[in-house]
Amino acid sequence: MKQTILSISGKPGLYILKSRGKANLIVEKVDETHKRMPVFASDSVTSLNDIAMYTNADDVPLTKILADLYKVENGAEVSINYKKCSSKELRDHFAKVLPDFDQDRVHDSDIKKLYQWYNILVKNGITDFENNTEASAEENEQEG
Repeated sequence: MKQTILSISGKPGLYILKSRGKANLIVEKVDETHKRMPVFASDSVTSLNDIAMYTNADDVPLTKILADLYKVENGAEVSINYKKCSSKELRDHFAKVLPDFDQDRVHDSDIKKLYQWYNILVKNGITDFENNTEASAEENEQEG
């Protein structure tokens, strides 16, 4: 992803990092509103580039999973109703994307969150998932 996409604990949706201040970050909501707001050191901020999912071998970066999901769905939004489908349907669909995911450590809520984020990104035209051009580790730790 060319932009740094962030998840902020306690706030729905995804955000794009726009600017950095002395004690905060300026982020823009990834939706039709493009609302900008400050995020402070007290907020728990995580870059999607720093998230991985458990497999039976090594952890797989979320950006690779998003890219694989994009291929499985042919560039469209998720084809199943992940909010209402059964756990088996959800896990069977996710197995097409990440066949060796750890059945014990990856919860249904993790898959649903991934699908929700994927749909947000696809709706807003952010589909270059594996092109990581910005370092994001320093965004997680802010000094206030």
